[in-house]
Amino acid sequence: MGFEFLQPVNENVLAFREELSVQALGKKITVHSAEDGIPELEEVKIAFVGILDNRGQGDELRPHVHLNYIRKEFYGLFPGNWHLNMADLGDIHAGESVQDTYFVIKKVTEQLIKQGVIPVFIGGSQDMAYAVYRGYDKLEQMVNYVTVDAKFDFGKENEAMSATSYVTRMIIEEPHNLFNYSNVGYQTYFNPQEEIDLIEKLYFDVYRLGEVCKDITVSEPVFRDADFVGIDMGVVKSGDSGNIVKFMPNGFDGKEICTLARYSGISDKVSSFGVFNHNDTRQESVLVAQVLWYFTEGVNFRSNEFPFGSRENYTKYIVAFDDEDVVFYKSDKTDRWWIDVFSNNIANNKVKIPALLPCSYQDYLAACNNEYPERLWKAQRKNVI
Repeated sequence: MGFEFLQPVNENVLAFREELSVQALGKKITVHSAEDGIPELEEVKIAFVGILDNRGQGDELRPHVHLNYIRKEFYGLFPGNWHLNMADLGDIHAGESVQDTYFVIKKVTEQLIKQGVIPVFIGGSQDMAYAVYRGYDKLEQMVNYVTVDAKFDFGKENEAMSATSYVTRMIIEEPHNLFNYSNVGYQTYFNPQEEIDLIEKLYFDVYRLGEVCKDITVSEPVFRDADFVGIDMGVVKSGDSGNIVKFMPNGFDGKEICTLARYSGISDKVSSFGVFNHNDTRQESVLVAQVLWYFTEGVNFRSNEFPFGSRENYTKYIVAFDDEDVVFYKSDKTDRWWIDVFSNNIANNKVKIPALLPCSYQDYLAACNNEYPERLWKAQRKNVI
């Protein structure tokens, strides 16, 4: 249910693909064409799906919207030493109403994740992320959503859903699957103080643009704990994205956004990914293609450390506080760090959270300096409120 609504990849792109070198990425991807139909997914790990509906940005339906530029740029790149199978399932065209588009995205997400395939959505306004999130409804799990965005995208309770208000719907609408919302790269002057206060009240994790640019590794544990990651291309400064349609003087540079995409891919937990609010230009398509490349490379090099396996491959560190011990684990394989949640007396509360909470080496050093880990404190608050 859902795949029947997918439209084949554009013939112009297929013709371009035929002319590529046999080593090019486009030749490694099984493609949905009018002639061959939807590819078999039995051995596929990543499935790319285009979304041709930008109405959430306040645009009228634009019949010329396509993702041909992105596909050509992406297909023309060369893969690294990759071993997983990929498919391009074509496009979800705009439905008669935006609700129709949401319905198809939800069904496609649900079906792919059930089959063990990571859906990678390309294009569409960012409210389409809400439909991806709703794709988890029948999967019986709480969802950690991470967005890379200059804005929080909250709206008033009765406001119509759009690319700038969809997160509110995630929070307030049933079923309540959202365990955590995280924002990486917000710019303070784009967000009302009331929304910043609400973020603190709900114990969500947010990281200012300057904080991440100063040390991008502070964001890695956030992606390691994510189920779904959505990138708003407006978070990239125009000098790097080529987006002069809506000029952004500040934001991540090209290298930084690709690093964040790789963090998303290398996370053993991320099961869906999306790049939204693309402005449908040839210039920005170059960077979007490289973002997709880095996400795919990350998936190829997953270390399979989630869920937590044998503790023989981890070094245990105990930091004593006045009323409890905080236990950290460091992977001998990847040097990544976790906090042991079970040892901190919140495992049996009403919301089930993982036994291990991803953290950074800086979190461990702070604990050694008698600073209680903020990520653990927020997890505790979310479990007792």
